[in-house]
Amino acid sequence: MDDSLSSRVDLRRRAALLWGLARPNRNVLLAALALALGSSATGLVAPLATRSVLDTLDRGDSLVRPVLLLVALLVTGAVLGRAQWALLGRVAERVVHDARTTMVRRYLRAQVFPLLARPAGDLVTRVTSDSVLLRQAVSTSVITLVNGVVLVVGSLVLMAVLDLVLVLATLVAVVVVVALFTSLLPGIARARERSQSSLGALGAELEGTLRAVRTVKAARAEGRQLARLTEHSERACAQSMVAVRRESTVWAVSWAGVQAAIIAVLALGAWRVSGGAMTVPTLIAFLLYTFGLLDPIVGMSTSLSTLQAGLAAAARIHEIDTLEAEPEARGSAPGDLAGRIAALPAHAPLVELRGVTAGYGTGPEVLRGLDLAVPRRGHVALVGPSGAGKTTVFSLMLGFVLPSAGELRLADVPYTRLGTDEVRRHLAYVEQETPVVPGTIRDNLLFVNPDADEAEVAAVLERVRLADAVAALPKGLDTPLRDSSLSGGQRQRVALARALLADAEVLLLDEATAQLDGLTEAAIQEAVREQARRGLVVTIAHRLSTVLDADEIVVMEAGRVAARGTHTGLLRTSALYRALVAALKIETGDTAATAGAAPLQR
Repeated sequence: MDDSLSSRVDLRRRAALLWGLARPNRNVLLAALALALGSSATGLVAPLATRSVLDTLDRGDSLVRPVLLLVALLVTGAVLGRAQWALLGRVAERVVHDARTTMVRRYLRAQVFPLLARPAGDLVTRVTSDSVLLRQAVSTSVITLVNGVVLVVGSLVLMAVLDLVLVLATLVAVVVVVALFTSLLPGIARARERSQSSLGALGAELEGTLRAVRTVKAARAEGRQLARLTEHSERACAQSMVAVRRESTVWAVSWAGVQAAIIAVLALGAWRVSGGAMTVPTLIAFLLYTFGLLDPIVGMSTSLSTLQAGLAAAARIHEIDTLEAEPEARGSAPGDLAGRIAALPAHAPLVELRGVTAGYGTGPEVLRGLDLAVPRRGHVALVGPSGAGKTTVFSLMLGFVLPSAGELRLADVPYTRLGTDEVRRHLAYVEQETPVVPGTIRDNLLFVNPDADEAEVAAVLERVRLADAVAALPKGLDTPLRDSSLSGGQRQRVALARALLADAEVLLLDEATAQLDGLTEAAIQEAVREQARRGLVVTIAHRLSTVLDADEIVVMEAGRVAARGTHTGLLRTSALYRALVAALKIETGDTAATAGAAPLQR
């Protein structure tokens, strides 16, 4: 396929994508087009009405009727134009809103790790910057193009009625402009798309830099990061300049072509008037039509440039559709899964992984035929060297990763029958990084369970020893978390309190005490023990205190369960576990419990 054919195919594909975004508002667009055509019709009639005024003046008749006609055309055109732009403004904002909503919905419904593989800044740029480019492209640009074509064709037809000779001179300028449009459009589109891609890369780099600004400053890397960010900005600027140069060429030739047509019409028309081939009123009307071509042709050149930016934005927005959504439930789930879970005996399996093989799409599988069952109640700790698959187990339980083989079951019901939403209804999760969500401390605490009352919130803050710190803040629970003086450890307790308020049957903790002092950790461990008496707590253990406190320890290695049992039992039976404990340089007797601050290998 040659480049020209490829460009035409690509242009048609992008136009189809753009139309897909505009289609829900097609009725409003058609109404706006009708108003635009009506307004243009008044403009097309105006030169003829002007000739009528001049002819009437030449005859010495009353000017009242032709002048009233001109005024009526002016008022009608203004009213129709105002209604047209109001409709276009409404549809433009609606298209932007719909595009943004669609992208955000796609983000939130996408599978976790394919979404995380894309730079966050680039994803944000598509919602904020790219969507704005649609505003003019799907509304004003299209209407202006169609209306401009009607104006140009209508003007040429009426000019032909007035004088066939003069219209030929005008056609030359129009043909030159159209040829220029056709040749420069693909290049403008490519330059705009490259510019938007560079802006996305800039957004991604800037987002990562700001997120790690402490590290950047501590490493004295401000200059290096500024250079990297400036490089992305320069690339975007360079591509935009390419588009601007081509757009300015279109505009200049459009303007020059119409001006040349005006000069030719004036000179040729004067010669024809002097020879008696046409009248002065007819020449003036013809010149008015020629002057009238300037606005639609220049407007079309501007709209085509805007349309190219919109087509590039539509292509980038459409790329979001390639994000694979989380699977829907297959088959029917039990009507009362919560009751089914509550009826399970304390030692009956609650969550089971049966022969599960899983990975992240790139590289080798992390888990290989893993069999693991955790009971209805109790505290289970997962330990093992880095890369053993502990975090992948959590990702599987939460539905962030799908197994390539084997199956997961909750209360003996396959995950595939439940769907991720129903599974997560019964699980609460605290990440090791303990990210906070935008909003106040109250918003964060109620994020999983918005219906929790004040008494429940107060009780859980006491359990995690955070009540006094929150009460000391000027606005208490209503303090925006980003503006609060809470430390990293206190924010970690906010995340734990949020999970406890969920009151889920399963609590997954990726070492929720990593940033806590010894006294606070003891209080948190008591809260975990209390939760384990009522339900299941599964912990990825990085500290010995978590291991000693667990009812059962699962030792993982190379994606499989290497051993399981209590701390004392594993010290006797598992060489790997002994190696993990020995790496802590602690005693394995009664004093071992005092060394809980040291981390286990991940």
